[in-house]
Amino acid sequence: MTADRPQPSSDWLVVLDCDGVLVDTEPLSIAVDVHVLADLGVPMSAEEITDLFVGRSHDYWVSVVEERLGHSLPAGWEGHYEHLYRESFREHLSPVDGIVEALDAIHLPTCVASSGSHDKIAFTLGLTGLWPRFEGRVFSASEVAHGKPAPDLFLHAARTLGYAPARCVVVEDSPFGVEAALRAGMAPIAYAGGVTSRVKLERPGVTVIDDMRRLPVEIARITSE
Repeated sequence: MTADRPQPSSDWLVVLDCDGVLVDTEPLSIAVDVHVLADLGVPMSAEEITDLFVGRSHDYWVSVVEERLGHSLPAGWEGHYEHLYRESFREHLSPVDGIVEALDAIHLPTCVASSGSHDKIAFTLGLTGLWPRFEGRVFSASEVAHGKPAPDLFLHAARTLGYAPARCVVVEDSPFGVEAALRAGMAPIAYAGGVTSRVKLERPGVTVIDDMRRLPVEIARITSE
């Protein structure tokens, strides 16, 4: 993330999650998680991993694993597994279906606010060719005290870029991200075309879409009300 910040060019900001909204990492990550967690001695099903971890930070992932183990993970443990995620991403990762067309049709300022680390965000957006669209406007949960479902990350992004929370549309794909957007006083659009079902995303005040090509229409509706 660069130090220079663009000045607001409109009174609305579109805040996009990264994993599952821009890049289709989640099915790949979950498949690797199944293997990694079993190897660490905390076996979980893909469904349990989805419910517990999609939309949450890596620190939260570690805290759950350590709680179930009853002890801390050894120093350097991540080095044994990180290559599995990166190799899977390099071989299989693609943008979320329809997101490139959606981004081309969105004419409001955008930014990324993700539970992932800056390194991961840059890696996955770089692999998919999306990085130039957001460079300099990328925010990670590592920058705030509390990750999603706390509103901290979204509020930090809006404040840094100079937007009022009530003038932010958030695009998310997890219940934790949707809750964070609502708690931030922002308008959430939830994408149900990924690993999280529509029924887990539906709640009052949330617009749910099944196709990213619908995103520009829903943003235009919200920002014109």
